[in-house]
Amino acid sequence: MLEMDISTYHQALLDKTISTQALVALYLDRIKRCDRSLLSIVSVNPNAIEQARKCDKILRETGSLSGRLHGVPILIKDNIETEDMPTTAGSLSLEGFSTGKDADLVRRLKAAGAIILAKTNLHEFAIWGESISSIKGQTLNPYDLTRTPGGSSGGTGAALAANFGLVGIGTDTINSIRSPSSANNLVGIRPTIGLVSDDGIVPYSLTQDTAGPMARTLADAEAVLKVIAVRPLPEVNLSSSIRLGVLKSFFGSEPVNEEVNQLMADVLAEWRSLGATLIELDSEIKINELVSNVSVHLYELKAHLNAYLEAAKAPFQSIDAILSSGLHHPGIKDNLVIANQLETDSPDYAERMKKRANLQDQVRALFVGHDLDALIFPHQQQLVCRVGGSQLQRNGALAAITGFPSLCLPGGFSAATPEAPIGVPVGFELFGLPESEPLLIEIGRQYEDRFSKRLPPIEANWGC
Repeated sequence: MLEMDISTYHQALLDKTISTQALVALYLDRIKRCDRSLLSIVSVNPNAIEQARKCDKILRETGSLSGRLHGVPILIKDNIETEDMPTTAGSLSLEGFSTGKDADLVRRLKAAGAIILAKTNLHEFAIWGESISSIKGQTLNPYDLTRTPGGSSGGTGAALAANFGLVGIGTDTINSIRSPSSANNLVGIRPTIGLVSDDGIVPYSLTQDTAGPMARTLADAEAVLKVIAVRPLPEVNLSSSIRLGVLKSFFGSEPVNEEVNQLMADVLAEWRSLGATLIELDSEIKINELVSNVSVHLYELKAHLNAYLEAAKAPFQSIDAILSSGLHHPGIKDNLVIANQLETDSPDYAERMKKRANLQDQVRALFVGHDLDALIFPHQQQLVCRVGGSQLQRNGALAAITGFPSLCLPGGFSAATPEAPIGVPVGFELFGLPESEPLLIEIGRQYEDRFSKRLPPIEANWGC
Protein backbone atom coordinates (compact mmCIF):
# COMPACT_ATOMS: atom_id res chain seq x y z
CA MET A 1 0.00 0.00 0.00
CA LEU A 2 3.03 2.32 0.18
CA GLU A 3 3.40 4.85 -2.65
CA MET A 4 -0.21 4.09 -3.67
CA ASP A 5 -1.94 6.70 -5.82
CA ILE A 6 -5.64 7.57 -5.89
CA SER A 7 -6.44 5.76 -9.12
CA THR A 8 -4.79 2.51 -8.03
CA TYR A 9 -6.41 2.77 -4.61
CA HIS A 10 -9.90 3.29 -6.01
CA GLN A 11 -9.52 0.38 -8.41
CA ALA A 12 -8.36 -1.82 -5.55
CA LEU A 13 -11.41 -0.78 -3.53
CA LEU A 14 -13.71 -1.69 -6.42
CA ASP A 15 -11.85 -4.98 -6.86
CA LYS A 16 -12.24 -5.64 -3.11
CA THR A 17 -8.52 -6.23 -2.68
CA ILE A 18 -8.17 -3.43 -0.14
CA SER A 19 -10.38 -1.48 2.26
CA THR A 20 -10.33 2.12 3.35
CA GLN A 21 -10.03 0.96 6.93
CA ALA A 22 -6.90 -1.04 6.07
CA LEU A 23 -5.22 1.93 4.38
CA VAL A 24 -6.11 4.34 7.19
CA ALA A 25 -4.86 1.83 9.75
CA LEU A 26 -1.59 1.49 7.85
CA TYR A 27 -1.02 5.24 7.83
CA LEU A 28 -1.94 5.61 11.50
CA ASP A 29 0.48 2.84 12.41
CA ARG A 30 3.26 4.46 10.40
CA ILE A 31 2.63 7.81 12.07
CA LYS A 32 2.78 6.17 15.50
CA ARG A 33 5.97 4.22 14.76
CA CYS A 34 7.87 6.57 12.50
CA ASP A 35 6.96 10.16 13.23
CA ARG A 36 9.02 10.13 16.40
CA SER A 37 11.98 10.67 14.07
CA LEU A 38 10.40 13.22 11.72
CA LEU A 39 8.04 15.28 13.94
CA SER A 40 5.74 16.02 11.03
CA ILE A 41 2.32 15.43 12.62
CA VAL A 42 0.70 17.80 15.13
CA SER A 43 -2.56 15.89 15.70
CA VAL A 44 -4.38 12.82 14.40
CA ASN A 45 -8.09 12.66 13.67
CA PRO A 46 -9.56 10.51 16.48
CA ASN A 47 -12.47 9.60 14.21
CA ALA A 48 -10.39 8.46 11.23
CA ILE A 49 -11.02 4.73 11.64
CA GLU A 50 -14.75 5.26 12.16
CA GLN A 51 -14.91 7.42 9.03
CA ALA A 52 -12.99 4.77 7.11
CA ARG A 53 -15.52 2.14 8.15
CA LYS A 54 -18.33 4.38 6.87
CA CYS A 55 -16.57 4.67 3.51
CA ASP A 56 -16.29 0.89 3.30
CA LYS A 57 -19.96 0.52 4.25
CA ILE A 58 -21.04 2.93 1.50
CA LEU A 59 -19.07 0.95 -1.07
CA ARG A 60 -20.49 -2.37 0.14
CA GLU A 61 -24.07 -1.13 0.09
CA THR A 62 -24.01 0.88 -3.14
CA GLY A 63 -21.28 -0.84 -5.12
CA SER A 64 -19.84 2.54 -6.07
CA LEU A 65 -17.52 5.24 -4.76
CA SER A 66 -19.07 8.20 -2.94
CA GLY A 67 -17.02 10.85 -4.75
CA ARG A 68 -13.79 11.75 -6.51
CA LEU A 69 -11.82 11.29 -3.29
CA HIS A 70 -13.79 8.43 -1.74
CA GLY A 71 -11.89 7.21 1.32
CA VAL A 72 -8.71 9.15 0.45
CA PRO A 73 -6.74 9.88 3.66
CA ILE A 74 -5.53 13.49 3.47
CA LEU A 75 -2.94 15.36 5.52
CA ILE A 76 -3.88 18.99 6.24
CA LYS A 77 -1.48 21.76 7.24
CA ASP A 78 -2.35 22.90 10.74
CA ASN A 79 -3.18 26.48 9.80
CA ILE A 80 -6.35 25.26 8.04
CA GLU A 81 -9.51 24.94 10.13
CA THR A 82 -10.95 21.47 10.75
CA GLU A 83 -14.14 20.91 12.71
CA ASP A 84 -12.96 17.91 14.69
CA MET A 85 -9.32 18.85 15.39
CA PRO A 86 -7.63 21.95 16.80
CA THR A 87 -6.04 24.49 14.46
CA THR A 88 -2.83 25.73 16.06
CA ALA A 89 -0.88 27.32 13.17
CA GLY A 90 2.05 25.64 14.91
CA SER A 91 1.87 27.98 17.91
CA LEU A 92 1.49 27.27 21.62
CA SER A 93 -0.56 30.46 21.70
CA LEU A 94 -3.28 28.52 19.81
CA GLU A 95 -2.84 25.15 21.55
CA GLY A 96 -6.20 23.39 21.66
CA PHE A 97 -7.88 26.21 19.72
CA SER A 98 -10.76 25.37 17.40
CA THR A 99 -13.31 27.46 15.57
CA GLY A 100 -15.59 24.42 15.44
CA LYS A 101 -15.89 24.58 11.67
CA ASP A 102 -14.17 23.37 8.52
CA ALA A 103 -12.36 25.64 6.10
CA ASP A 104 -14.02 25.91 2.69
CA LEU A 105 -11.44 23.59 1.11
CA VAL A 106 -11.93 21.03 3.89
CA ARG A 107 -15.69 21.04 3.30
CA ARG A 108 -15.03 20.39 -0.38
CA LEU A 109 -12.64 17.54 0.41
CA LYS A 110 -15.14 15.90 2.74
CA ALA A 111 -17.96 16.34 0.23
CA ALA A 112 -15.80 14.45 -2.28
CA GLY A 113 -15.48 11.56 0.20
CA ALA A 114 -12.04 12.31 1.66
CA ILE A 115 -10.96 11.56 5.22
CA ILE A 116 -8.95 14.23 7.05
CA LEU A 117 -6.37 11.94 8.60
CA ALA A 118 -4.08 14.32 10.47
CA LYS A 119 -2.87 17.91 10.87
CA THR A 120 0.75 18.59 9.95
CA ASN A 121 3.49 20.76 11.40
CA LEU A 122 4.53 24.02 9.78
CA HIS A 123 6.81 26.93 10.37
CA GLU A 124 4.88 28.74 13.08
CA PHE A 125 2.15 30.99 11.62
CA ALA A 126 3.70 30.05 8.22
CA ILE A 127 6.22 32.83 8.79
CA TRP A 128 9.35 31.20 7.36
CA GLY A 129 10.66 28.17 5.56
CA GLU A 130 12.29 25.67 7.91
CA SER A 131 9.12 24.16 9.46
CA ILE A 132 9.90 24.70 13.12
CA SER A 133 7.19 25.54 15.62
CA SER A 134 6.59 25.91 19.33
CA ILE A 135 3.78 23.33 19.17
CA LYS A 136 5.85 20.50 17.67
CA GLY A 137 9.46 21.51 17.17
CA GLN A 138 11.65 21.02 14.11
CA THR A 139 10.30 18.72 11.41
CA LEU A 140 13.10 16.78 9.72
CA ASN A 141 13.58 15.83 6.10
CA PRO A 142 13.05 12.05 5.66
CA TYR A 143 15.69 11.95 2.90
CA ASP A 144 18.33 13.56 5.15
CA LEU A 145 17.65 13.99 8.85
CA THR A 146 20.32 16.70 9.05
CA ARG A 147 18.20 18.92 6.78
CA THR A 148 14.91 20.72 7.06
CA PRO A 149 11.95 19.63 4.91
CA GLY A 150 11.55 23.13 3.46
CA GLY A 151 8.54 25.13 4.43
CA SER A 152 6.43 26.50 5.66
CA SER A 153 4.34 23.42 4.73
CA GLY A 154 7.20 21.11 5.68
CA GLY A 155 5.10 18.84 7.87
CA THR A 156 2.87 17.98 4.93
CA GLY A 157 5.93 17.49 2.73
CA ALA A 158 7.82 15.22 5.11
CA ALA A 159 4.70 13.20 6.01
CA LEU A 160 3.72 12.60 2.39
CA ALA A 161 7.24 11.60 1.44
CA ALA A 162 7.23 9.17 4.37
CA ASN A 163 3.87 7.66 3.31
CA PHE A 164 1.86 8.88 6.30
CA GLY A 165 -1.06 9.78 4.02
CA LEU A 166 -2.14 9.53 0.41
CA VAL A 167 -2.21 13.25 -0.51
CA GLY A 168 -1.87 16.54 1.34
CA ILE A 169 -2.68 20.22 1.51
CA GLY A 170 -0.22 23.06 2.04
CA THR A 171 -0.51 26.83 2.02
CA ASP A 172 1.78 29.22 0.19
CA THR A 173 2.48 32.91 0.82
CA ILE A 174 5.95 33.07 -0.75
CA ASN A 175 7.36 29.53 -1.25
CA SER A 176 5.48 27.34 1.13
CA ILE A 177 3.91 24.65 -1.08
CA ARG A 178 6.72 24.42 -3.58
CA SER A 179 9.60 24.52 -1.09
CA PRO A 180 8.64 21.30 0.74
CA SER A 181 7.55 19.72 -2.55
CA SER A 182 11.03 20.36 -3.95
CA ALA A 183 12.76 19.20 -0.76
CA ASN A 184 10.68 16.01 -0.40
CA ASN A 185 10.49 14.72 -4.01
CA LEU A 186 6.82 15.67 -4.39
CA VAL A 187 4.48 17.44 -6.77
CA GLY A 188 3.05 20.72 -5.50
CA ILE A 189 0.69 23.23 -7.10
CA ARG A 190 0.40 26.88 -6.09
CA PRO A 191 -2.87 27.91 -7.78
CA THR A 192 -3.83 31.25 -9.25
CA ILE A 193 -4.89 33.56 -6.42
CA GLY A 194 -8.61 33.11 -5.86
CA LEU A 195 -8.93 29.67 -7.43
CA VAL A 196 -8.95 28.12 -3.93
CA SER A 197 -10.85 29.89 -1.16
CA ASP A 198 -8.89 31.29 1.78
CA ASP A 199 -11.92 30.93 4.07
CA GLY A 200 -10.89 29.15 7.25
CA ILE A 201 -7.14 29.53 6.75
CA VAL A 202 -5.12 31.39 9.37
CA PRO A 203 -3.90 34.33 7.27
CA TYR A 204 -0.44 35.72 6.71
CA SER A 205 -0.98 38.01 3.72
CA LEU A 206 -4.32 37.78 1.95
CA THR A 207 -2.85 39.38 -1.18
CA GLN A 208 -0.45 36.45 -1.49
CA ASP A 209 -1.95 33.58 0.56
CA THR A 210 -3.33 30.52 -1.16
CA ALA A 211 -3.72 26.81 -0.45
CA GLY A 212 -2.95 23.99 -2.83
CA PRO A 213 -2.33 20.27 -3.23
CA MET A 214 0.83 18.31 -2.53
CA ALA A 215 1.16 14.70 -3.69
CA ARG A 216 3.51 11.96 -4.81
CA THR A 217 2.14 12.10 -8.37
CA LEU A 218 0.87 14.81 -10.67
CA ALA A 219 -2.43 12.98 -11.25
CA ASP A 220 -3.12 12.98 -7.51
CA ALA A 221 -2.30 16.68 -7.17
CA GLU A 222 -4.60 17.43 -10.10
CA ALA A 223 -7.42 15.37 -8.59
CA VAL A 224 -7.22 17.28 -5.31
CA LEU A 225 -7.01 20.66 -7.06
CA LYS A 226 -10.18 19.92 -9.02
CA VAL A 227 -12.00 19.21 -5.75
CA ILE A 228 -10.85 22.24 -3.75
CA ALA A 229 -11.10 24.79 -6.59
CA VAL A 230 -14.04 27.20 -6.35
CA ARG A 231 -14.66 26.94 -10.10
CA PRO A 232 -14.13 24.17 -12.66
CA LEU A 233 -10.77 23.95 -14.38
CA PRO A 234 -11.07 24.34 -18.16
CA GLU A 235 -10.03 21.55 -20.50
CA VAL A 236 -6.84 22.11 -22.48
CA ASN A 237 -5.17 20.34 -25.38
CA LEU A 238 -1.51 20.65 -26.30
CA SER A 239 -1.64 21.03 -30.05
CA SER A 240 1.87 22.25 -30.73
CA SER A 241 5.42 22.08 -29.44
CA ILE A 242 5.87 23.24 -25.85
CA ARG A 243 7.76 26.53 -25.52
CA LEU A 244 9.51 27.03 -22.18
CA GLY A 245 11.31 30.18 -21.13
CA VAL A 246 14.45 29.45 -19.10
CA LEU A 247 14.72 32.32 -16.61
CA LYS A 248 18.52 32.62 -16.35
CA SER A 249 18.45 35.06 -13.44
CA PHE A 250 16.87 32.33 -11.28
CA PHE A 251 19.94 30.08 -11.55
CA GLY A 252 22.82 30.60 -9.11
CA SER A 253 26.44 31.17 -10.12
CA GLU A 254 28.27 30.25 -6.90
CA PRO A 255 29.91 26.95 -5.90
CA VAL A 256 26.94 26.22 -3.60
CA ASN A 257 24.70 26.17 -6.69
CA GLU A 258 26.68 23.58 -8.67
CA GLU A 259 24.66 20.47 -7.73
CA VAL A 260 21.33 22.12 -8.49
CA ASN A 261 22.65 23.60 -11.73
CA GLN A 262 23.89 20.21 -12.91
CA LEU A 263 20.54 18.61 -12.12
CA MET A 264 18.72 21.40 -13.93
CA ALA A 265 20.99 20.96 -16.96
CA ASP A 266 19.86 17.33 -17.04
CA VAL A 267 16.20 18.37 -16.65
CA LEU A 268 16.45 20.87 -19.52
CA ALA A 269 18.08 18.21 -21.70
CA GLU A 270 15.18 15.89 -20.89
CA TRP A 271 12.71 18.57 -21.96
CA ARG A 272 14.56 18.98 -25.25
CA SER A 273 14.36 15.23 -25.77
CA LEU A 274 10.57 15.57 -25.45
CA GLY A 275 10.60 18.09 -28.29
CA ALA A 276 10.15 21.19 -26.17
CA THR A 277 11.62 24.46 -27.42
CA LEU A 278 13.67 26.17 -24.72
CA ILE A 279 14.21 29.93 -24.94
CA GLU A 280 16.87 31.42 -22.68
CA LEU A 281 15.64 34.67 -21.15
CA ASP A 282 17.88 37.48 -19.96
CA SER A 283 15.03 39.30 -18.22
CA GLU A 284 16.31 41.19 -15.20
CA ILE A 285 13.87 39.72 -12.70
CA LYS A 286 15.85 39.41 -9.47
CA ILE A 287 14.37 37.15 -6.85
CA ASN A 288 16.00 38.90 -3.88
CA GLU A 289 14.66 42.23 -5.13
CA LEU A 290 11.15 40.78 -5.29
CA VAL A 291 11.24 39.48 -1.72
CA SER A 292 12.89 42.58 -0.25
CA ASN A 293 11.13 45.37 -2.13
CA VAL A 294 7.92 44.06 -3.72
CA SER A 295 6.39 41.36 -1.52
CA VAL A 296 3.73 42.68 0.89
CA HIS A 297 3.68 39.69 3.25
CA LEU A 298 5.12 41.42 6.32
CA TYR A 299 3.07 44.57 5.70
CA GLU A 300 -0.18 42.60 5.80
CA LEU A 301 0.60 40.16 8.61
CA LYS A 302 -0.50 42.38 11.51
CA ALA A 303 -3.73 43.61 9.95
CA HIS A 304 -4.81 40.26 8.54
CA LEU A 305 -3.73 37.98 11.39
CA ASN A 306 -5.10 40.29 14.09
CA ALA A 307 -8.46 40.53 12.32
CA TYR A 308 -8.66 36.74 12.05
CA LEU A 309 -7.70 36.11 15.68
CA GLU A 310 -10.22 38.63 16.94
CA ALA A 311 -13.07 37.36 14.77
CA ALA A 312 -12.30 33.75 15.72
CA LYS A 313 -12.15 34.63 19.44
CA ALA A 314 -8.70 33.06 19.71
CA PRO A 315 -7.00 32.83 23.13
CA PHE A 316 -4.64 35.67 22.11
CA GLN A 317 -6.20 38.08 19.65
CA SER A 318 -3.25 40.12 18.37
CA ILE A 319 0.45 39.92 17.63
CA ASP A 320 1.00 42.11 20.70
CA ALA A 321 -0.79 39.58 22.86
CA ILE A 322 1.12 36.65 21.35
CA LEU A 323 4.45 38.42 21.93
CA SER A 324 3.50 39.26 25.51
CA SER A 325 2.44 35.67 26.19
CA GLY A 326 5.78 34.21 25.19
CA LEU A 327 3.84 31.26 23.73
CA HIS A 328 5.66 31.24 20.41
CA HIS A 329 8.92 29.93 19.01
CA PRO A 330 11.74 32.44 19.57
CA GLY A 331 12.71 32.10 15.91
CA ILE A 332 9.64 34.04 14.74
CA LYS A 333 9.89 36.88 17.27
CA ASP A 334 11.88 39.26 15.07
CA ASN A 335 9.45 38.87 12.18
CA LEU A 336 6.49 39.41 14.47
CA VAL A 337 8.09 42.55 15.90
CA ILE A 338 8.87 43.90 12.43
CA ALA A 339 5.39 43.12 11.12
CA ASN A 340 3.85 44.78 14.15
CA GLN A 341 5.43 48.08 13.07
CA LEU A 342 4.18 47.97 9.46
CA GLU A 343 0.89 49.32 8.14
CA THR A 344 -1.20 48.64 5.04
CA ASP A 345 -2.02 52.33 4.72
CA SER A 346 1.62 53.41 4.51
CA PRO A 347 3.23 54.94 1.37
CA ASP A 348 5.72 52.06 1.25
CA TYR A 349 2.91 49.50 1.10
CA ALA A 350 1.21 51.43 -1.69
CA GLU A 351 4.49 51.57 -3.60
CA ARG A 352 4.94 47.81 -3.26
CA MET A 353 1.45 47.22 -4.64
CA LYS A 354 2.37 49.37 -7.65
CA LYS A 355 5.55 47.34 -8.14
CA ARG A 356 3.45 44.18 -7.92
CA ALA A 357 1.20 45.39 -10.74
CA ASN A 358 4.26 46.33 -12.80
CA LEU A 359 5.71 42.86 -12.25
CA GLN A 360 2.49 41.26 -13.46
CA ASP A 361 2.67 43.39 -16.63
CA GLN A 362 6.35 42.56 -17.09
CA VAL A 363 5.68 38.82 -16.85
CA ARG A 364 2.73 38.96 -19.25
CA ALA A 365 4.88 40.86 -21.75
CA LEU A 366 7.59 38.22 -21.41
CA PHE A 367 5.12 35.46 -22.26
CA VAL A 368 3.63 37.33 -25.21
CA GLY A 369 6.95 38.52 -26.57
CA HIS A 370 8.43 35.03 -26.67
CA ASP A 371 5.18 33.10 -27.29
CA LEU A 372 5.74 31.04 -24.12
CA ASP A 373 3.67 28.31 -22.55
CA ALA A 374 5.54 28.46 -19.23
CA LEU A 375 8.72 29.57 -17.49
CA ILE A 376 11.04 26.94 -16.05
CA PHE A 377 13.59 27.31 -13.24
CA PRO A 378 14.77 25.46 -10.11
CA HIS A 379 12.60 26.11 -7.10
CA GLN A 380 15.71 26.60 -4.98
CA GLN A 381 19.10 27.52 -6.37
CA GLN A 382 20.88 25.45 -3.71
CA LEU A 383 19.96 22.36 -1.72
CA VAL A 384 17.39 22.76 1.05
CA CYS A 385 19.13 24.03 4.17
CA ARG A 386 20.37 22.03 7.11
CA VAL A 387 18.68 22.14 10.49
CA GLY A 388 19.70 25.36 12.22
CA GLY A 389 20.16 27.23 8.95
CA SER A 390 17.85 29.42 6.88
CA GLN A 391 16.49 28.82 3.41
CA LEU A 392 18.36 30.85 0.81
CA GLN A 393 17.90 31.50 -2.92
CA ARG A 394 14.37 30.17 -3.24
CA ASN A 395 12.54 31.29 -6.39
CA GLY A 396 8.93 30.93 -5.28
CA ALA A 397 8.28 34.64 -4.80
CA LEU A 398 7.62 35.19 -8.51
CA ALA A 399 4.37 33.21 -8.35
CA ALA A 400 3.52 34.43 -4.87
CA ILE A 401 3.82 38.13 -5.66
CA THR A 402 2.19 38.05 -9.08
CA GLY A 403 -0.55 35.68 -7.90
CA PHE A 404 0.10 33.53 -10.99
CA PRO A 405 0.15 29.71 -10.79
CA SER A 406 3.18 27.48 -10.53
CA LEU A 407 3.68 23.72 -10.58
CA CYS A 408 6.64 22.14 -8.79
CA LEU A 409 7.85 18.76 -10.07
CA PRO A 410 10.63 16.44 -8.87
CA GLY A 411 13.81 17.00 -10.86
CA GLY A 412 16.10 14.45 -9.26
CA PHE A 413 18.55 14.05 -6.39
CA SER A 414 21.93 15.40 -5.37
CA ALA A 415 24.84 13.03 -4.88
CA ALA A 416 24.32 10.41 -2.18
CA THR A 417 26.03 10.93 1.18
CA PRO A 418 25.99 9.01 4.46
CA GLU A 419 23.29 11.42 5.73
CA ALA A 420 21.31 11.27 2.46
CA PRO A 421 21.58 7.69 1.17
CA ILE A 422 19.85 8.47 -2.14
CA GLY A 423 20.66 12.17 -2.17
CA VAL A 424 18.68 15.32 -1.40
CA PRO A 425 15.63 15.97 -3.62
CA VAL A 426 15.60 18.94 -5.98
CA GLY A 427 12.45 20.25 -7.67
CA PHE A 428 11.80 22.65 -10.53
CA GLU A 429 8.92 25.00 -11.22
CA LEU A 430 6.73 25.43 -14.28
CA PHE A 431 5.29 28.93 -13.94
CA GLY A 432 2.34 30.16 -16.00
CA LEU A 433 -0.12 32.96 -16.61
CA PRO A 434 -3.33 33.25 -14.54
CA GLU A 435 -5.78 30.35 -14.85
CA SER A 436 -3.20 28.25 -16.74
CA GLU A 437 -3.16 25.38 -14.22
CA PRO A 438 -4.60 22.89 -16.77
CA LEU A 439 -1.88 23.84 -19.27
CA LEU A 440 0.87 23.51 -16.66
CA ILE A 441 -0.52 20.13 -15.61
CA GLU A 442 -0.63 18.85 -19.20
CA ILE A 443 2.93 20.06 -19.81
CA GLY A 444 4.06 18.48 -16.55
CA ARG A 445 2.30 15.22 -17.40
CA GLN A 446 4.44 14.83 -20.52
CA TYR A 447 7.56 15.10 -18.37
CA GLU A 448 6.38 12.85 -15.54
CA ASP A 449 5.18 10.15 -17.96
CA ARG A 450 8.67 9.90 -19.43
CA PHE A 451 10.95 10.98 -16.59
CA SER A 452 9.29 10.14 -13.28
CA LYS A 453 11.77 11.03 -10.52
CA ARG A 454 9.72 9.87 -7.54
CA LEU A 455 11.67 7.67 -5.09
CA PRO A 456 10.60 7.09 -1.48
CA PRO A 457 13.08 7.79 1.33
CA ILE A 458 14.94 4.92 2.98
CA GLU A 459 13.02 4.20 6.16
CA ALA A 460 15.90 2.49 7.92
CA ASN A 461 17.68 5.82 7.87
CA TRP A 462 15.12 7.23 10.33
CA GLY A 463 14.41 4.18 12.42
CA CYS A 464 10.97 3.26 11.13
